[in-house]
Amino acid sequence: MSTKEKPNEMLLDKYEKLKGYLRSLESVAVAFSSGVDSTFLLYAAKEALGDKVMAVTASSCSFPKRELNEALEYCKSQGIKHEVVESEELKIEGFSHNPKNRCYLCKHELFEKIRKIADDNGMKEVVEGSNLDDNGDYRPGLQAVAELGVKSPLREIGFSKEQIRILSNYLGLPTWDKQSFACLSSRFPYGEEITEEKLAMVDKSEQLLLDLGFHQLRVRIHGNMARIELDPAEFDKFMQEDVRTKVYDKLKEFGFTYVTLDLKGYRTGSMNETLSADELKSATRN
Repeated sequence: MSTKEKPNEMLLDKYEKLKGYLRSLESVAVAFSSGVDSTFLLYAAKEALGDKVMAVTASSCSFPKRELNEALEYCKSQGIKHEVVESEELKIEGFSHNPKNRCYLCKHELFEKIRKIADDNGMKEVVEGSNLDDNGDYRPGLQAVAELGVKSPLREIGFSKEQIRILSNYLGLPTWDKQSFACLSSRFPYGEEITEEKLAMVDKSEQLLLDLGFHQLRVRIHGNMARIELDPAEFDKFMQEDVRTKVYDKLKEFGFTYVTLDLKGYRTGSMNETLSADELKSATRN
């Protein structure tokens, strides 16, 4: 896809509708992670509202430093007011035990903080970047979004992830082909204790794989075992002896006893595969 390939008229009209929706909110604080969706939303909000927009990024041990740096750099380059809020999930009661509603506990605490920052800065609404594709997975965090009155413009207008990537590419956003990301706590099976040390093990492992040129990936942690998820198209690269040996040796150095490759490959929400149909249905309704 070339950087300036023009999307079809229907998609361009949808983008105009998004900007119109954002203008109707008058002023917004955007929950900004520097990911594909929130960068697209922030860009649209800036176009629609000018100086009546700000970005708020959460800094925590489950948010890689590289993502925070990218958020800081992007807002600086675009002249967007930006605040970083400390959001230490491990201090939230019950969070470290990794219950099935872990994401709800985190998002509720985070969006309460963002709401206060928005109020302090005269911003009328808080918006976040979930899209239509998020409706099909187990997303208890969306319950917190609804309870706190946070707006979800991309879901409201009906954007899929693929449409966001196409428009981001057309608009020249650096994130158009960025890998999808979720907080590092999502790498733990439900019920397994989340610790700062284990979060660091996952972070260093994923950074290693990114540095080696792998694109879409996850390193899931199961006790002292790492389960690596990669795009199956990159399996051959991974299995080259020098690459495989380096990954194994480094992950052992980071603290893992066993290092495995998931044969099904990368997919979102693989930790949710242990949930029952009733649990998934309940979360989808929320």
